[in-house]
Amino acid sequence: MKVSIIIPVYNEFRTLHQVFERVLAARLPEGCSKEIVIVDDGSTDGTTALVSEYKEPMLVVHHSVLNFGKGTAIRIGMAKASGDVILIQDGDLEYDPNDYAAIVQPILDGHADVVYGSRFLGKPAGMRALNLFANKILTLAANVLYGANLTDEATAYKAFRIEVLRRMELQCRRFEFCPEVTAKARRLGYRIHEVPVSYNGRGIADGKKIRPRDGFEALWTLLRYRLGRKWMR
Repeated sequence: MKVSIIIPVYNEFRTLHQVFERVLAARLPEGCSKEIVIVDDGSTDGTTALVSEYKEPMLVVHHSVLNFGKGTAIRIGMAKASGDVILIQDGDLEYDPNDYAAIVQPILDGHADVVYGSRFLGKPAGMRALNLFANKILTLAANVLYGANLTDEATAYKAFRIEVLRRMELQCRRFEFCPEVTAKARRLGYRIHEVPVSYNGRGIADGKKIRPRDGFEALWTLLRYRLGRKWMR
């Protein structure tokens, strides 16, 4: 089984090299191979030049001329990936690639087709009160609207069998990737399996790009895919 790790990045020069080294070193379950797909989403801070220096044989790189948003970058990464499993990795240091094995194992064992790494089953550190509140609201909305039975809907660590994603007609451009795949996975009848992961939050001063309006957009995304009729391929 090949695991394609998609890393969408925009102006992550300060942290990307550490993330890349950790992703390279991260262990997967026995029998799994690794592909790393970096999508540089129009960076202007030196990230583009940094990514161009990487020459690992397992690496696939795409450079976008403009900044289109995280959701678009992930969709580009999915088109470039050749793995059986897609796993999303942010380009900062909030999440720990040492959790990959725990995330992938339920898929490898045939127990799940979709796995989320829950920060709240683990021990999240550094999460601001406003972000914690937004996470709880989004998780509650996913559970009420879709019967998702989740503890962490907005986690960045999400893994899917590729055929699951191929059944979705993803439209996300920015941070609405998470609620869109949650909504469509549940409407397709997939149970979302959760495993605990570690988390070390960062703030805007450290380069965090999500803003309050993205929380409202995420909530609206959950609502519209519950109410809308045309939502999958």
